Amino acid sequence: MRQSENNLIGIGLYTPAEAGRLLQISPAKISRWLKGHEVGGKRYESLWTPQVDLGDEGFALGFRDLQEVRVADAFIKRGLSPQRVRQAIERARDIVQDERPLSTARFRTDGRSVFLQVAEEDGEARLIDLFRKQFAFKEILERSLIHLDYDEAGIPSRWWPLGRARSVVIDPARSFGQPIEAETSVPVEALVNAATAEGSTEAAAMAWDVPIRAVKRALVFRREMDTRQAA
Repeated sequence: MRQSENNLIGIGLYTPAEAGRLLQISPAKISRWLKGHEVGGKRYESLWTPQVDLGDEGFALGFRDLQEVRVADAFIKRGLSPQRVRQAIERARDIVQDERPLSTARFRTDGRSVFLQVAEEDGEARLIDLFRKQFAFKEILERSLIHLDYDEAGIPSRWWPLGRARSVVIDPARSFGQPIEAETSVPVEALVNAATAEGSTEAAAMAWDVPIRAVKRALVFRREMDTRQAA
């Protein structure tokens, strides 16, 4: 189900640029996957429909879109074409009963059989070989779904981009899914901006009435994201 910009509670909201920064994936690539594109006069449809409908202003990603992109990117980097991933998504929707199946807990169990079915239909020996090896499939999934919390239905509910110990979480039910310092629930962006404006972590902590460690965590998160983007 797509959500309008007036009904985004619990959905999250990210531009392709914001999603690219968090995921370390080119925003242009994300746009191609979620909007579709043409190459040599041939039209390639989107891998799935984005959660957020902005009307004439374009599209934005929701939290579930972020997690689907993470998994799709992992498979494509392993050598699958976006078309094969699209086929797997279409097959998995029926099996998992979810519009965005790749990031669900159930896909971790049933996804291998999904890809094997797609491979056998296409007769691609290399693809069949890849997903017949259980260790290879698990490696791809575990790396792409690391640091996720799931709800009782097996749907991703929170993401800790640098791990839980770093205390920065992305929760679609809080601050429209923007990164927040978990202990205080203050957006990372607000703490980073305060440190810049106030000239020190101590002054920023006083301005927001939070522990100094909360500001330091926000600054570490920002530096880590900037470092990964520059790499």
